[in-house]
Amino acid sequence: MLSFLGGAGTVTGSRFLVEAPGARVLVDCGLFQGLKELRLRNWDPFPVDPASIDAVVLTHAHVDHTGYLPALGRDGFRGRAVCTEGTADLTAVVLPDSGHLQEEEAAYANRKGFSKHRPARPLYTEDDARRVLPHLHPVPFGNEVEVAPGVTATFRPAGHILGSATVALRLRGRAAGGRTERTVLFSGDLGRPSHPLLLPPELPAEADVVVVESTYGDRRHDDAGTVERFGQVIARTIARGGTVVIPAFAVDRTEVVLFHLRTLMAAGAVPEVPVYVDSPLALAALRAYRAALRDRSPEFRPGVLDGDDPFDTGDLVEIRSVEESKELASSRYPSVIVSASGHGHGRTGRAPPRPLPPRQPQHRDPGRLPGRGHPGPLPGRREPSDQDARPLRAGARRGRRPAGALGARRPRRAGGLARPGAPPARRGVRGARRAGRLEGPA
Repeated sequence: MLSFLGGAGTVTGSRFLVEAPGARVLVDCGLFQGLKELRLRNWDPFPVDPASIDAVVLTHAHVDHTGYLPALGRDGFRGRAVCTEGTADLTAVVLPDSGHLQEEEAAYANRKGFSKHRPARPLYTEDDARRVLPHLHPVPFGNEVEVAPGVTATFRPAGHILGSATVALRLRGRAAGGRTERTVLFSGDLGRPSHPLLLPPELPAEADVVVVESTYGDRRHDDAGTVERFGQVIARTIARGGTVVIPAFAVDRTEVVLFHLRTLMAAGAVPEVPVYVDSPLALAALRAYRAALRDRSPEFRPGVLDGDDPFDTGDLVEIRSVEESKELASSRYPSVIVSASGHGHGRTGRAPPRPLPPRQPQHRDPGRLPGRGHPGPLPGRREPSDQDARPLRAGARRGRRPAGALGARRPRRAGGLARPGAPPARRGVRGARRAGRLEGPA
């Protein structure tokens, strides 16, 4: 029997219960996200006793597919959570972060007194999340493994994020005429064939039943045109001395943004300026991607495996503390900031622990939301025009730093985050002009 406990009627909370003779397997264990009426479903008692579930099978690490696992473990689940190596690595990052965020939200609600619950409590804690991590059981792609009595699973690359997979469950049983066997295929989230880092989804074997998640199944994506427009916006902004703030999903979207920035800068389509990653979760995910590259994961495209660090833009700075983030917010030197959250708000659909950098609105500083939302400027800002542009002096920044070893962090610059050569008292556009970096009227 196949029961849809989530991921139906909404695009989050993926949970599919497969019941075979003598076995219960839950495919994905996600959080409901978005509107309050959906989030409240996370607090409902689980439809079956968690202790009666033999195994959980995870298609990938995004919270809407894994985020309920700590609550399931807290409430009695003791089986294995079977997944790929990449999913295990990213889940070990995502779940503690989710638990920590839930605790912060509950504490904030108690301080401000806006919750009707006294006291407000988290759905689960960071400790709950860490206690469920030993249940993760990574397996290779392509191998058929038994996940419960009479139930086997085969994982094939889905090209969505690192570790993402389609899962074919083979169910063996008995009927009046003898043994029976059925295969149920779960798509998980499928990546686009044009993903710049990962190979396209691998074609699965035939199945009796296919469960497909198709949130964007009726859309056509102009990937090449999007990257070109992305580069044009950044180039115009840098030319007039501005800063581009890019809120991006921490897992995969940040890596894709860095890859495109590196490619555009190498081609000369975007000036080489500092790129800051200001998200602890994104940095942790970036480490997982770099580790998979070192291990030559078969998910990556050959050109990505055989080249230099695909995420090194030449001047990549990792922001690791709130103090550094505040210092970055006061800098006015032209740069690109990749910050937390693909929607400009919390990583699980609510308020973030570290918001977008609190920069004062400037018409020269557009925000770009990759993936979703209206393509225009942020609310309250006009779309800059070419008349605003002040060209960056040719040859102002030439030469790239050596990429170094994958995963190695660069030494911090002397004097904090200020650019070398920038006047200490005035780091804005005028200061940059005095240092000979920008041309145009003061």
